[in-house]
Amino acid sequence: MASRSTPEAKTERLLNLVIALLYTRRALTKSAIRQAVRQYADAPNDEAFDRMFERDKDELRDLGIPLRTEHIDTFFEDETGYRIDRREYELPDLHFDADELAVLGLASRAWQQASLAGPAAAALRKLEALDIEHDAASVVGLEPRIRTAEPAFEAVKDAVMERCAITFDYRKGGGESTRRSLQPWTVTNRKGHWYVTGFDTDRDAPRVFRLSRIDGAVRKVGKPGSYEVPADHDAHSMIAGTERVADWAPAVLRVRIERGHSLVRRARTVGVVDDEWQLVDIEYADLGVLADEVASFGADVLVEQPLELRDAVIRRLTGALQAMTSDATSSEATFAAADHQEERV
Repeated sequence: MASRSTPEAKTERLLNLVIALLYTRRALTKSAIRQAVRQYADAPNDEAFDRMFERDKDELRDLGIPLRTEHIDTFFEDETGYRIDRREYELPDLHFDADELAVLGLASRAWQQASLAGPAAAALRKLEALDIEHDAASVVGLEPRIRTAEPAFEAVKDAVMERCAITFDYRKGGGESTRRSLQPWTVTNRKGHWYVTGFDTDRDAPRVFRLSRIDGAVRKVGKPGSYEVPADHDAHSMIAGTERVADWAPAVLRVRIERGHSLVRRARTVGVVDDEWQLVDIEYADLGVLADEVASFGADVLVEQPLELRDAVIRRLTGALQAMTSDATSSEATFAAADHQEERV
C-alpha cells in the first residue's frame, strides 16, 4: 500500500473522491465521504481528516472539477453536503474528423479496460454498503492502465515512477544476454517499440534499452528516490541517436482508405491507388512486431513487399483461424483476410 505522502497515493485518493461524488445522486456528508474513501478512513484522527479533505476540495476546484456544497437536513439540523455537478462535469457532444479519430484510437490502446478496478471499485462497494442512491454509469472508465506485450514493462515503469535503480539481463542484437544496472529515467514508445532511457551505472554513461530485449525478471536495487532525472532529458532525441539505418527496413503496404491509421500516420510516403486503397511506404525494425500489427487489421491492410513480411502475416492469420474454429463468424472473417493476403502473391 502506498504511503499517504506519495504522489501516487494522492492521485488515488483524489480519484476515489471524484468517483464517490459522481456516483451519488445526492450530496454526501463529510462522514459519509470519510467512510467511502479508504484514505480518509485511514486518517489517524478527525483533525487530520479535515486538513486532508480541505486540501483535496481546493485541488479539485483548481482542476476545474465543479464541486458543489449543499445544505442537508439531517435530523432537523443543517449539515453541509458535497457532490459534483454532472451536467457541468460532462463534456458536450463532440465531433471528430478522420485524423482526430486516428489519434483517439491510438490513445485508447493505453486503457487496459473500460471499467473500474482496484481501489476505485472498493470505493463504490463502500458507497453501496452505505445505501447511497447511486449512478454507476457516470464513473465508468476512470482507471487508465497501459497494456503492452513486453513482460518487463510493468516492472520498468514502476521503477521509473519510484526513481529506483534496477538490474536486468539484456540481449543486444543476436548476442548473449549480459547483466545491466540502470537508473531508469523514462519509458517511451517510438516507432512501435518501448524503450527505457537512463544512466547505466556500470558503464557510467546514459544508455537506451529496448524492453523487448530484456530477458527474465527486472529487479529493483536500492531505495526509491535515490537519484534525480536530468532536467534537460529528451527521451525521443536520446533514442533517435541510438538508431542506425541498418536497423530499419522498408515495407510497402496496401491500406484501405479510412483504415490502418497507425500505419498511415508514421509512413514515409502515402499514395492513392483508387477510391478504396492507398499505398503506404513504411519502415520497420522488427518484422514480427510489424506482422502482428498488420495482421490485426485483417483484410484492410495487404502486404505488397517484402515477401517475408507477407508470409509472416499469413502465418498469423492462419494461426488465428485455427484458434477460432469454434466461432464461425470470426473464423470466416479471418479466413477471408488470410486468403486476401495470399492473392497478393
